Amino acid sequence: MPEVLLLVAFIAILMGLYALGVPAAYSLGMTVIAIMFLPIGPALNLVVITQRFWAGMTSWVLLAIPFFLMAGRVMNLTGITDDMFNFATELVGPLSGGLAQVNVVVSLIFSGMSGSAVADAAGIGSVEYEAMTSNGYEGDDAVGITGASSIIGPIIPPSIPIVIYAVLAQRSIGTMFVAGIVPGLLMALAMAATAFYLAKRDGWPKGDGYDLSGLFESFVRAVPGLIAPVIIVGGILSGYFTATEAALVAVVYAVGLGIVYYRSIGLTDLYEVSKNTFEDTVSIVVIFGFANLYAYWLTLAGIPGMIGDALVAVSASPLVTMLLLALVLLVLGTFMEGTAVLLIMVPMLVPLYPELGIDPIQFGIVMVVTLMYGLITPPFGLILFVLERVTEESLDDVMRSMLPYYLPLAFVILLIILFPQLSLAVPRAFGLL
Repeated sequence: MPEVLLLVAFIAILMGLYALGVPAAYSLGMTVIAIMFLPIGPALNLVVITQRFWAGMTSWVLLAIPFFLMAGRVMNLTGITDDMFNFATELVGPLSGGLAQVNVVVSLIFSGMSGSAVADAAGIGSVEYEAMTSNGYEGDDAVGITGASSIIGPIIPPSIPIVIYAVLAQRSIGTMFVAGIVPGLLMALAMAATAFYLAKRDGWPKGDGYDLSGLFESFVRAVPGLIAPVIIVGGILSGYFTATEAALVAVVYAVGLGIVYYRSIGLTDLYEVSKNTFEDTVSIVVIFGFANLYAYWLTLAGIPGMIGDALVAVSASPLVTMLLLALVLLVLGTFMEGTAVLLIMVPMLVPLYPELGIDPIQFGIVMVVTLMYGLITPPFGLILFVLERVTEESLDDVMRSMLPYYLPLAFVILLIILFPQLSLAVPRAFGLL
């Protein structure tokens, strides 16, 4: 009974702070401290608070996040986005609904540099939208595929949400990265198939026939950018470096590319990128400090065990449990930012995996994909608001444009729940499991 009261108090205080606009990290920390003052909660202990907060901020693997953020920002400055777009246009532009297919391919390639759905939507969303609308596409058609394809970024490595999950769940970042490859490709195929169907049904414009010389020329220009994800994933799989080291290699490669190959960045640009990355890193490190304190408090209060007993009572089937959890995550993802949901849910769920028969690698991918789905789902999907700013569409039009893509993406989530090998086969093939 005390565990139930503690859980109710925790949810009420946390949601109240979140509704008031308090950032997720501070909401977690303030909630834990507030509950320590309650007579039914663990006693207030400033030494424990300090130790747990500090321990959460000093993890070696956290270094992967700022380096991946910096690598993506440097790549954006080099002009590689234009090369990627031109190559994708030559590759799939002649297909039915060509520029919609280009949109998907560019997001797939760009995901290997940014690792962020919001960065994809904000960084190349306006480019894709303008290219489509200036070539005969309706605005809602253009914004729909732009938003839907942007959520591929956090699934294909590198991925900031996957790094966050891996740190919170104490799993290998490299293994999690590789586990996301097949689900990410399935998402791309689902969106490409949907775009193909809509193109046939609505008569979307079709590009000119293939120009092999143009295709080859655009490929050559895009090769330096295409190599980036190969270096990251290939280095991890071959054992040359860890995911954290791969992030640093990505930064060195991106800077070298910008200075030597593109000659488009200078010391001022690097200073601005470094400053912005430092600011984001401070925020992320503080988040993990409070997340570690939160996870410790949950364990001390016995809440994971209580939740596990409740889930087992509902169903002993791991499949049914995963479906229920995915539904909860989908609902949370429509009202809260994905990182906040990860910070709240992962520490509660990780201790329950053995009891529930859930594979932490598979469910980590399910969790990230489901939360990315929430980014394009009303009422508070963040990408919806980003696209409203970077395009000429109203928020209502942006929301309506996403409708054709919800069912195919939900089908992909269902597939990776029903068939664990979609997430686990590649890591096992490379001896990571």
